[in-house]
Amino acid sequence: MTQELTHNYDLPDGYEHILSGKVRDLFRTPQERILMVTSDRISAYDWVLPTEIPDKGRILNLISQWWFAQLQGLVFNHTTTSKVPKSVIGRAVVCEPLEMFPVECVVRGYLAGSGYADYVTTRKISGNGLPPGLKEGALLPKPLFTPATKAPVGEHDENITYDDVIVELGQEEAQELKRLSTAVYEYAAEISSRKGLILADTKCEFGVALGGKYQGQIILGDEILTPDSSRYWEKELWNPGGPQLSFDKQFVRDWLSSPESGWDKNSGEAPPPLPDEIVAKTRTKYVEAYERITGEKFE
Repeated sequence: MTQELTHNYDLPDGYEHILSGKVRDLFRTPQERILMVTSDRISAYDWVLPTEIPDKGRILNLISQWWFAQLQGLVFNHTTTSKVPKSVIGRAVVCEPLEMFPVECVVRGYLAGSGYADYVTTRKISGNGLPPGLKEGALLPKPLFTPATKAPVGEHDENITYDDVIVELGQEEAQELKRLSTAVYEYAAEISSRKGLILADTKCEFGVALGGKYQGQIILGDEILTPDSSRYWEKELWNPGGPQLSFDKQFVRDWLSSPESGWDKNSGEAPPPLPDEIVAKTRTKYVEAYERITGEKFE
């Protein structure tokens, strides 16, 4: 299953499209840097949906930039202070080019999502053995590094083991990715807890800087700690034993899997457009996530 993703940002001459992911579009700038634009696209069940969520791109970009600033003393990142074109102000950032590692660095503090599915089947997540009897949504004995492959748009990421990462990258780089991503999770989980949120899990992406002041160093790339890459729960409502209420696109997933949508996710057919009500509820959830995480009003 492949999808043709559209992008039309009215950029000035000299910006060359490089690639598009489910949500972000990358362009090479005239200065040989990377312009990363966060669109309003939303994905579910490995499909990019035909309906966009207003302001989602701005919200995700602002959350990511807020977290990059919080983490600056812990790990460097690929963002720069260079101005972006007027047509993408608020939803874009100019970045240093990176040689990305072909690994999604996932860290889990709680048992949820594909991690819970793996646990039910094998009592392991990415090769990490766990005690019996853990419920969905349970706090894990310690945060676990559970890496995954990077799948193309329309395909599943697959959980792999730390040993797989060592084989792919070598001991030294695998160890550094595990150390950095675990440190990011633990630091962000502490900040989130003070804001009444549980950071259940998160995904980091790293690369080696090809230029700029961090050239040759392993630094954070892509985005960080947004509701698209991280699972945030309301701390007061945490109740292990089933799915938890998330600050993400759960309204979208619930509607698509309901009889009302008339869509079968296993059919191979593209999903239908989202109703206005689901779009509005989803936008509200993203705004709430921004305001809870940053403590700032979204305008």
